[in-house]
Amino acid sequence: MATGELGDMGGYYFRFLPQKTFQSLSSKEITSRLRQWSMLGRIKAQAFGFDQTFQAYRKDDFVMAFFKDPNVIPNLKLLSDSSGQWITLGTEVKKIEATNVPCTQLSMSFFHRLYDEDIVRDSGHIVKCLDSFCDPFLISDELRRVLLVEDSEKYEIFSQPDREEFLFCLFKHLCLGGALCQYEDVISPYLETAKLIYKDLVSVRKNPQTKKIQITSSVFKVSAYDSAGMCYPSSKNHEQTFSYFIVDPIRRHLHVLYHCYGVGDMS
Repeated sequence: MATGELGDMGGYYFRFLPQKTFQSLSSKEITSRLRQWSMLGRIKAQAFGFDQTFQAYRKDDFVMAFFKDPNVIPNLKLLSDSSGQWITLGTEVKKIEATNVPCTQLSMSFFHRLYDEDIVRDSGHIVKCLDSFCDPFLISDELRRVLLVEDSEKYEIFSQPDREEFLFCLFKHLCLGGALCQYEDVISPYLETAKLIYKDLVSVRKNPQTKKIQITSSVFKVSAYDSAGMCYPSSKNHEQTFSYFIVDPIRRHLHVLYHCYGVGDMS
């Protein structure tokens, strides 16, 4: 690429890092959970490196440069709406949306209130409730009710800022699952899996001054559009279809966490 074109690209170059593996999505135990939740074969994490200092206020330039980069185009994976197979983006991105996702939580104590509010019993069992629908989800326990039903009496135990936190988003995505999700009776598989994925994707470091652990990653929820409309993460909108970009500005790594709602691998 000629230097003259740098300006249009925001100056970022990317490289695919296929050797980076994500234990949190590939271990035997997690794989069997994802299978039960109908997400197996539909969720994927990929890693890319980039060459310039990341500036959060230029996130839109960064994301646009990513989708146009010749090292990204043949490597970034998504699920085809028609065939259900993993494909690459065979279309030119014209517009992107990148929404900031706060990422400040350093511990799972964030979820202790589920026990305090009798959504989960001390034994870890999720309290059942009468079946209702919050389209397209069946609600048959207090956990899904607090996640989905805005006028339920316990909805406000998580504030709006709480619900925007990346850790909360991960947890909620796992709890809601895919199209043929078999829900858990106890909470621990959701909490453990969310914690493992979070730790795998998000970078922390010890602040040299305060000696406190701090999160260094920036997280965005991303969608991209071609001339026909939304093309990534899918052409169909769904609460459970998402792509999160987790940027480590120190190592200059970008982790992409992708899921497309549907029927996961059964076998």
